[in-house]
Amino acid sequence: MDLSSEMIHSLLPVFMVTVLGASALSVGVIEGIAEATAAIAKVFSGVLSDWIGRRKPLLLLGYGLAALTKPLFPLANGVGAVLTARFIDRIGKGIRGAPRDALIADITPQETRGAAYGLRQSMDTVGAFAGPLFAVGLMALSHGNFRLVFWVAVIPAIVCVLLIVFGVEEPEETQQVGQHRLSISRTNLRRLPARFWWVVTFSAVLTLARFSEAFLLLRAQNLGMSDTWVPLILIVMNVVYAATAYPLGSLSDNGNRRSLLMWGIGPLIVADLVLAVAGNVWLVALGAALWGLHMGATQGLLAALVSDTAPADLRGTAFGISNLICGIAILAASVIAGVFWTAAGPQLTFYAGAAFSLLALAALLLTGFKKTPA
Repeated sequence: MDLSSEMIHSLLPVFMVTVLGASALSVGVIEGIAEATAAIAKVFSGVLSDWIGRRKPLLLLGYGLAALTKPLFPLANGVGAVLTARFIDRIGKGIRGAPRDALIADITPQETRGAAYGLRQSMDTVGAFAGPLFAVGLMALSHGNFRLVFWVAVIPAIVCVLLIVFGVEEPEETQQVGQHRLSISRTNLRRLPARFWWVVTFSAVLTLARFSEAFLLLRAQNLGMSDTWVPLILIVMNVVYAATAYPLGSLSDNGNRRSLLMWGIGPLIVADLVLAVAGNVWLVALGAALWGLHMGATQGLLAALVSDTAPADLRGTAFGISNLICGIAILAASVIAGVFWTAAGPQLTFYAGAAFSLLALAALLLTGFKKTPA
């Protein structure tokens, strides 16, 4: 599904600006609404997966809905149509996200969860850099035909759904359907420990520093990169992300997670500063690579921390709450980035990202935590 989605998303910001006439602010608002929608849906799907004791049906619904919405992108003739397509697509992502992450915890021993989530991030990201690579090739062959690329992206989405149907298995359910009340109750929320809420709060602050990757693409275009080659920026970012997520996730199983998070924030600060002062596309590529290193160092680790700090029967709910709060943060971050870009240009946008990164690092230094014991 990442292959399908990134074939579209690696071109979508440029398509919106050059073909549909959208502004950078519109791009930020649409991206923020899309990600916030996914985050809200994750809460309900996570709660439901805990309640029914099953994950796969929600995976199939989420991935299936995303596949059904893919044809809406090549048919879009205005910003409103893109917003609708992104909205529905992100609902699908939201439905599948928390149950998928909870399923990984269900079938993985705690002492290897950092590696497991790192591997999941790496495999996701293989699709995320293969998608832009396909997009670049098809754009070059079709002389910049955005809509053709979007139509081709429908094919891997269908393959993904077939893999869910025939390839994914889950353990036997641990409770009878409806045995417990819905886990979003006040009693169950109180069962989530303070360490969980710290992880969620920290993740939200860090998310404010990492607004939509659409702005990386707009930065490359801003410095003269042609529409055909803009997806290369996402390829650079995702190659680094894929290469680092699994080894750094494995390292977190044996090391101090607080220290690893600290080291993971550093590349994001440098990336924002490089992107702010960039005078050519090579520096944008460097900034994208550093962005990918940050993602590889932090995303699987944060998922492992959520699973470590939540009770087993509330994992879906815990991932849903975490994704909801981070989704609200990405909505705010993307809107702020769009406002700054429109009002003062790209430099202020990335300087603001560096400032939020420093705030997250300060919070980690002042409070922090060590590896959760098994």
